[in-house]
Amino acid sequence: MATSVYLSNPTVTINSVALTDQCTSATINYVYEQLETTAFGDTARKFGGAAVTSLQNNSVEVELYQSYAASETEATIYGLVGITTNIVIAPASGAASSTNPTYTLTGAYLESHTPINASLGELSTITLTFSGGVLTKAVS
Repeated sequence: MATSVYLSNPTVTINSVALTDQCTSATINYVYEQLETTAFGDTARKFGGAAVTSLQNNSVEVELYQSYAASETEATIYGLVGITTNIVIAPASGAASSTNPTYTLTGAYLESHTPINASLGELSTITLTFSGGVLTKAVS
């Protein structure tokens, strides 16, 4: 039987600052680049395999409410543009487990940030994409 997951209390930490209360969306893309191993005599394209290790090309995209208060969105994000940082995301608060894995993207690069993204009568939000880095999954 299929199981659906309803995320009501995930945790999002960027550069060791908890931004869970400002986050409305988080997406982790876990990617290994495709390396072709097709050779003469093969009748179909082949990729990767146990003997071929490719590079990770991971990314995390988060949507956050913009806040200019101390230890909130702007104070945390502004200084991260152009450098690498760590991001930790879990489906729920609490200890890491098989039903609540914690994903850590170490060495993720933030290329750009939009400090002001606002419209009259709406809450200001920003979307950030962190690229690169090594993704690990903890279950204990």
